Amino acid sequence: MDLFTHANQQRMKSEAPLAARMRPRSLDEFVGQEDILGPGKLLRRAIEADRLFASIILWGPPGTGKTTLAMVIANQTKSHFETLSAVMAGKADLRVVIDAALERCRLYQKKTVLFVKDVVEVQ
Repeated sequence: MDLFTHANQQRMKSEAPLAARMRPRSLDEFVGQEDILGPGKLLRRAIEADRLFASIILWGPPGTGKTTLAMVIANQTKSHFETLSAVMAGKADLRVVIDAALERCRLYQKKTVLFVKDVVEVQ
């Protein structure tokens, strides 16, 4: 990352909508889900130790904190955060994200958290 990219990212953060700026960034700021994220609980210990499982599924209605929790996990584990819409993205989009994640891991030893949203339930 060069100086111009860093400055642009900082400017974008300050101009983000209020809801995005108020979003929790750490486990201590995250409110709710005490049954899985409370002190001593398995998921919290795994996140804090940076020993998270290969994949996790966060399921629930809109507004319950799924995206926020994924972002908190990325922040806590110092991982890059990517999001894709399962409805709008195709195989090519997924390939781009995976290739970038592999490159980031290879060059900078930085993990990537991929959050796939809008998954449609098939019955």
